[in-house]
Amino acid sequence: MKIFNNLKLKVGIVALVLAFGFVSCESELDKQPVTELTEGQAFADPEAYTEFLARVYAGFAVSGQEGPAGNPDIQGIDEGFSNYLRQFWKHQELNTDEAIIAWNDGTIHDLHNHVWTPSNEFIRAMYDRIYFQIGIANQFLRETTDEKLDGRGVDSALKAEIQTFRAEARFLRALSYWHAIDFYGNIAFVTEEDPVGNFFPEQKSRDFVFDWLISELNEIEPAMVGARQNEYGRADQATVWMLLAKLYLNADVYINESKASEAMANINKVIGAGYTLHDTYTELFLADNDVNGSQNEIIFPIQFDGINTTGYGGTTFLTHAPVGGKMNAADFGINGGWGGIRTTKNFVFQFGDLDTDALNEAIGPESKWGLVGSATPNGWGDGPDMVMHESATDQYAIYANLVAGEIKFRFDNDWGLNLGDNGADGSLEEGGANIAIANDGAYYITLDRTDNTYTITETGDGRANFFTEDQTLEIEDPFNFSNGYAVEKFKNIDVNGNQGSDGSGDFVDVDFPMFRLADAYLMYAEAFLRGGGGSASEAAEYVNMLRERAYGSAAGNIDATDLTLEFILDERSRELHWEGHRRTDLVRFNQFTENGVWPWKGGIMEGKTTEKWRDVYPIPSADIIANPGLKQNDGY
Repeated sequence: MKIFNNLKLKVGIVALVLAFGFVSCESELDKQPVTELTEGQAFADPEAYTEFLARVYAGFAVSGQEGPAGNPDIQGIDEGFSNYLRQFWKHQELNTDEAIIAWNDGTIHDLHNHVWTPSNEFIRAMYDRIYFQIGIANQFLRETTDEKLDGRGVDSALKAEIQTFRAEARFLRALSYWHAIDFYGNIAFVTEEDPVGNFFPEQKSRDFVFDWLISELNEIEPAMVGARQNEYGRADQATVWMLLAKLYLNADVYINESKASEAMANINKVIGAGYTLHDTYTELFLADNDVNGSQNEIIFPIQFDGINTTGYGGTTFLTHAPVGGKMNAADFGINGGWGGIRTTKNFVFQFGDLDTDALNEAIGPESKWGLVGSATPNGWGDGPDMVMHESATDQYAIYANLVAGEIKFRFDNDWGLNLGDNGADGSLEEGGANIAIANDGAYYITLDRTDNTYTITETGDGRANFFTEDQTLEIEDPFNFSNGYAVEKFKNIDVNGNQGSDGSGDFVDVDFPMFRLADAYLMYAEAFLRGGGGSASEAAEYVNMLRERAYGSAAGNIDATDLTLEFILDERSRELHWEGHRRTDLVRFNQFTENGVWPWKGGIMEGKTTEKWRDVYPIPSADIIANPGLKQNDGY
């Protein structure tokens, strides 16, 4: 059962302690709690501490006190697009090759065009949401000191439980501070030790906050519930190790110093914690991914529930916004698409044709049987056909890259003996009907001449989840949803095809995987390549576990000699696309601004490189004005 099912609408008591009013003239952390209840009233019920913690968790998923709108956390901004996860996703994906948006809301296109300024309202929304989240975590920590608990007469058993709650709140605050230094560099910094009221928070360097985060996470790790021992959706020791690994792997960016060995130490802890890969990639992003087996791979989810976490951000946004054109909304468990986000050809090209030569050689010697037809490179011509290989007597097979069309089996490049399928039943007849190939892709095809049967199995990368009907690969008009392939990833249906809990189809149940085991496997390979220890064979094994799941076979497997940083960057995109990693990855690999080019980057169709200083976002103008101690990032 999701944590919000029990706790979400109980947070009304505590919300009065937590509701921070944000207006444009205020400093980012100069926010007074609105307290309509006294402290004694708010915490009279011991359950209030659980409810308070639930609200800290909920800050990543909801945008106000009611849902979907009407009583927002942050004033002066549209409640729908101010959602933490919606903004986090936009700031990690919309400015990369993985995503572009057709809408024309305000300055939204400035993100993909790499022309944002300090007055960009979306950058301000992300900034305010991060600091709101830090603010409520700080407030929770202020309200749960030993002195406060003793003053309220809290018994020893509840005090012990609250110590675990405090560790979780500190983790959640650390997660937001990581996002803050990743996005904004040198940032305003405040903890529960600072006063609540009118003061100007001091700006701290990335180096300072990085060191504080490492110290903070190591300090709370012993107080966290053991890995995989907490209830689903709550942080535990593995989430701490994962965040430490993320920080260390990005240390070259944050502190100009390699920490690959430290990253590897924490990655190994995560890998050894008992998580397992779910066997079906697409099920990781369904409405029941908290119970369908995906929960064994997901290390830390942001939870959503179609009844209890209603709003227009999070996975409701990620499910509705990519649907449009000829796409059937019912296939996604929703009542309609928003015709917004899709992808660029650069991302599509990450999924190249299957390298078939070595695979076919491994089957056996070349035979005189082959494939002919419009789905093959040579069409219906006189040859040469695509050569099948002999795996045993009268048994033939081939790995083949085909396009949508038709094929037949043919002997020795000649029409004297050709086999088709009159009934489309898997049984072949001489001179039979053409066999349909429905989609472009990689296939494994077998022919059994003992009984004239055959099989055709798609064996390409199953993570290439594109909708292409009436969608163009090229984006000539970024405001036209039909320009660019759509991505079919998040779906509000369960493994049986049933719609999520909200019968209206408005809001979704899909949990967002902030951290999952597949990411840790790829981080291992990267840390190895960056000199962090480990072994090439183990790195290749972890990568191949992901690729075997994606291909449904060993067809896409690599050797240790194939491991390069360029390959890992591409593989991270294939495995983790649209999960909020791409910008951080591109910055770490120095491919985000100066070196990377993709359609409409820089505001031109063919794309261009952009200024290095855009590796970080600007601090919003309103906060520079409000806090005289803040210095703007270079270039802005």
